[in-house]
Amino acid sequence: MAELVAGGVVRRIFGNLGRLVTGKAAAGLIGLAYMVLAARDLGPSDYGVLVLVHSFATTVGGIVEFPGWHAVVRYGAHHQASDEPHGLMKLLRFVGTVELTAGVLAVITAAVLGPLLGPGLGWSATALAFAVPYSLAVLGSVRSTAAGYLQLRGRFDLLGIHNVVAPAARLVGAVIVIATETGFIGFLIAWLVAALLEWASLWTMAWLVARQHLAGVPVRGAIQGVRAENPGIWRFMIAANADVTFSELAGRIAPLVIGWMLGPAAVGLYAIAQRATVVIAQPAQILGQAAYAELARLVAAGDHGQRLRRAVLHCVLIAIAAAVPVILILAFFSREIAGLIGGPSFTGAASVMVWLTAARALMLAGPPASSALIALGRPSLSVAANVVASLGLLPLLPLLIQYYGLDAAGWHAVFQAALGSAILIILVLRESRRAGEAANPLAARCV
Repeated sequence: MAELVAGGVVRRIFGNLGRLVTGKAAAGLIGLAYMVLAARDLGPSDYGVLVLVHSFATTVGGIVEFPGWHAVVRYGAHHQASDEPHGLMKLLRFVGTVELTAGVLAVITAAVLGPLLGPGLGWSATALAFAVPYSLAVLGSVRSTAAGYLQLRGRFDLLGIHNVVAPAARLVGAVIVIATETGFIGFLIAWLVAALLEWASLWTMAWLVARQHLAGVPVRGAIQGVRAENPGIWRFMIAANADVTFSELAGRIAPLVIGWMLGPAAVGLYAIAQRATVVIAQPAQILGQAAYAELARLVAAGDHGQRLRRAVLHCVLIAIAAAVPVILILAFFSREIAGLIGGPSFTGAASVMVWLTAARALMLAGPPASSALIALGRPSLSVAANVVASLGLLPLLPLLIQYYGLDAAGWHAVFQAALGSAILIILVLRESRRAGEAANPLAARCV
């Protein structure tokens, strides 16, 4: 029976994954197309500045924002199972208010810090002049409450469609920029418009679904009592937010450190290498997203021991097996791929691409493992793992780059991925066993 239940969970997880991957695969192809256009039109230096401006906005957003999708799925699953639409809407109001407030603060922070830090990052005069308007691009990631609600409703088809919105907008923008010969400033505007569409479209999708499934429950209303109805929600949201922040921080900061020490051209090469290896990382990230809703339901039903552990391990092994062909292609044909994407001036990205490929492969276990810990109500452990791997090793990055150049950024990524994934897997195995023993103390004593 346990195998059937676990197998059913894994099938549902990969059913969710299939709906997400359809959109993500299209987004990946579209993203590759707009990157080819931008890189070939701008060259390594200007393309590097474009990446730096966007990386700065997403880094500030990642630190200041307060995403709440984990709380929506975890606590919303209980409201949904208990048929409490008013409690679910109150939860959505609360989490959405917190996220949007933090999002506004993130935009203001980016607008203030951009002109101050931009010169040190190698931004051009045009980029500095557009720094304040571009801070609105932070809003592109202020949408996790909407994403969490769609996950809760099982609308992974809409999440898959949403994955295409920003890449499609960038591709259309890139074509317009090249046709009108507006150059660097044109690409900045196109990227900003894409971020705003990414933000607005997902909130619209969630609102339309809520109108259907929460009909008669007003969107506006009080949030008093939400903490009593959702015990520990603040502590859970803070821990889950810290987990997201620290798990993504190193990847966001790396281009900024490279730009500060080696200049925009090196960032352009790194960005090409990173984009090529995203094809490995994205399925794992989507798998974590697809798995979380099912793992949360499994835990809510009391199945949080061996069944959870088996489901997570199955997900990790399947993700690794699916990634092997891509890993081999990137490892052996990195120079040709870099030249195909950016042109001859970007072939210098080949060596760092090999190292980033190895790092992405090691990171495949991370997202499903983090989702399992959060579903178990232990987001602080996922935070700890990501703090150790991301922040603990971060001081090594500038030191390695100073002595060994751009390739050292790839080495650093390998160190972080190996350490982070190992810690997360060990924690999942330990916590799932403890949870299973707590749920069935008699069985634990027999063992």
